[in-house]
Amino acid sequence: MKNILVLCTGNSCRSQIAEGYLRHFAGEKAEIYSAGIETHGVNPKAISIMKEDGIDISKHTSNNIDEYLDIDFDFVITVCDNAKEHCPFFPTKAKKFHHNFPDPAKSKGIEEEVLEEFRQVRQMIKDYSKQFVSDNLF
Repeated sequence: MKNILVLCTGNSCRSQIAEGYLRHFAGEKAEIYSAGIETHGVNPKAISIMKEDGIDISKHTSNNIDEYLDIDFDFVITVCDNAKEHCPFFPTKAKKFHHNFPDPAKSKGIEEEVLEEFRQVRQMIKDYSKQFVSDNLF
């Protein structure tokens, strides 16, 4: 079984969404973790838009990267440039991947416009996660 860490700035939106989809697509082939350089709590809109797609992340917690320094990760995926720039060194064989997804938490506008931005980012992360699992776990 592979260990995968998804890393973001605050572990509130993008990394939480990616954790949900990676768990969904990887099944028993990997243990998925997500963390942030900081912890901002899981964004309620991320929970809501994932529920729309049948993925429950309501029990996820916002974790700091320091909690996982002793895990031997096979893959570390950074999902924002800030996390990539500040990603700590892992004394493992972890292969690093990076994709800078837009931060839906910074969306402005009326509620429906903000939710639509969350949905667009969700779809980007879903597509990336599905491809990542296909390319690296099968």
